[in-house]
Amino acid sequence: MRETTPPNEKTLRLRYIRVLEKFLTRTVSLLKNEDFNPQIFKKNVDKYYQEILKVKAVRLDSEYLAMLQDFVNSTLAKTNSFEDDFSEQRNALLKEINLLAKEKNKSNYKKDKHKDREFYDGY
Repeated sequence: MRETTPPNEKTLRLRYIRVLEKFLTRTVSLLKNEDFNPQIFKKNVDKYYQEILKVKAVRLDSEYLAMLQDFVNSTLAKTNSFEDDFSEQRNALLKEINLLAKEKNKSNYKKDKHKDREFYDGY
């Protein structure tokens, strides 16, 4: 029989990050749904959180990943303490999602190499 080796730190880290990002994408799709129902949202968030609990938590250094962990925690807090009108919490979560997207895309933007030299065609 084949012996299984325990996964190394990098593998555990990647699993944890993937589970967090899966939670984010599923939550975004639920929040942006036109037929939004707070009870269904709460039930699904609890189900998605159970998947996070199955994976070992790892320390994350990146600003984006720290914000992602905070988003998961704030989503759980807002779903556990929501009233009849979930619109304020929904708007707050959507704002957090936008900030997460900005943080993730921040590293993709590059500055202009020659911004001091503007094109001048003589007219």
